[in-house]
Amino acid sequence: MKKAAEFIISLDQGTSSSRAILFDKSSSLLASHSKKFGQIYPSPGWVEHDPKEIWNSQKKSLTGLLKKIAVDLKEIKAIGITNQRETVLLWDRYTGRPLYNAIVWQCRRTADMCEQLKKEGLTDTIRKKTGLLIDPYFSGTKIKWLLDNVDGARQKAKNGQVCAGTVDSWLIYNLTAKKVHATDFSNASRTMLFNIKSLKWDRELLEILDIPENILPEVKPSSAHFGCLDKKILGKEIPISSAIGDQQAALFGQACFEKGMSKCTYGTGGFILANTGDKMIYSNNNLLTTIAWGLDGKIDYAIEGSIYIAGAAIQWLRDGLGIIKSSRQCDLLAEKVSDSGGVYFVPALAGLGAPYWDSFARGAFFGLTRGIKREHIVRATLEAIAFQVKDVLDVIRNDIGCSIETLRVDGGVSASNVMLSFQSDILGIKVIRPQITETTALGAAYLAGLNSGVWESKKDITMQWKADKEFLPAMDKEKVNIIYKGWKKAVKRSLGWVDKS
Repeated sequence: MKKAAEFIISLDQGTSSSRAILFDKSSSLLASHSKKFGQIYPSPGWVEHDPKEIWNSQKKSLTGLLKKIAVDLKEIKAIGITNQRETVLLWDRYTGRPLYNAIVWQCRRTADMCEQLKKEGLTDTIRKKTGLLIDPYFSGTKIKWLLDNVDGARQKAKNGQVCAGTVDSWLIYNLTAKKVHATDFSNASRTMLFNIKSLKWDRELLEILDIPENILPEVKPSSAHFGCLDKKILGKEIPISSAIGDQQAALFGQACFEKGMSKCTYGTGGFILANTGDKMIYSNNNLLTTIAWGLDGKIDYAIEGSIYIAGAAIQWLRDGLGIIKSSRQCDLLAEKVSDSGGVYFVPALAGLGAPYWDSFARGAFFGLTRGIKREHIVRATLEAIAFQVKDVLDVIRNDIGCSIETLRVDGGVSASNVMLSFQSDILGIKVIRPQITETTALGAAYLAGLNSGVWESKKDITMQWKADKEFLPAMDKEKVNIIYKGWKKAVKRSLGWVDKS
């Protein structure tokens, strides 16, 4: 008798689109479907999403996926969820109506609030409890802003009428027809409200930010039962068996299971994570200590550097400046010149993330002369992405106290051979792009599959990971030092551009 096929669906809810991807037991990507949604910019530095548009785009991507490929619903063993982290929203617990737009991870509206927390001497308290720095990037101050500024929100919260959550919680709530309000350890660890030692919402931090605990979701392992898909959506209940933040999902999808194994995801932003096993390693260089995942009754930790602008810089070249027509054109133009012509681009379009953490930095081009062409501008933009990764990986090496010999990469910008070649040159290590670059969705699928019995162990997953292309350093070390020194000079001049109020 022929054994039934086993499939996993990953719902990958990102910053600019929602996707649904179908994987089989061999980790093959069989089909995908995506829906884009709008970005809302109410004020300079503010970024929002329409929660209903997030949900509708994710729902349509799921139903659209199953229209593309004929699959027996009985063979879909589970659904895994991965999501843009730190983006947060409030909604009515009973009606599901959002109280306001979702405040996106990129949004800087709470920069002044964060500065006040620093002035109150709370930096060490928050860092020791959460592993995070005080920054508007994280969800906690966003929730406080919503409670303080949305009419009636705080009173409704006191009355138990409000749910607060990151995007995974919002999806789970809607996918389960309002039955489940939950998140996982990885997403909770990005809120600046969750104690990564006790694995509980921290009452002291909630009191500091005046956030009632009753509005927050139940926190579960990343590979766990999060309820079942509402039968009305596809005609069958399907277990939701994982939830994990997108960057931790990519670390898992890249099979970075041992201490020191590192990955970089070049998405809208750039995110470098190194697995530190069961040890919380606090950075001496302004990086983050975070929960990687909860699995099999254990917690794995990671150290992370987050870059605000990576692929978003290429989108800006296309949509903002209009000097390229497509992302693919970046490589075609960059290949026409041997270097950037001495031009440096600091992509602080939303401030600078790790290791600088300067909300008041702004983007700038340096070294412009009349001989500079758009090819140089494009190449400088690709190089800026790689420079930022070097900034972070250099300090990760110091923090974890072990060498990093390879960097596994994924995300949309990892399609750029020009950028990855330059990345390998300035890091001086091997950079590896896997065959499946959809590692965020794959990580969520693996965790769902482990919970539902599709895969037995992480060893099974390690055996399935395969490289597509390896990039080896070829640039002279002295030249690397010279051009990197120029980058650091450019960054220094862009810091603190906006005066603090």
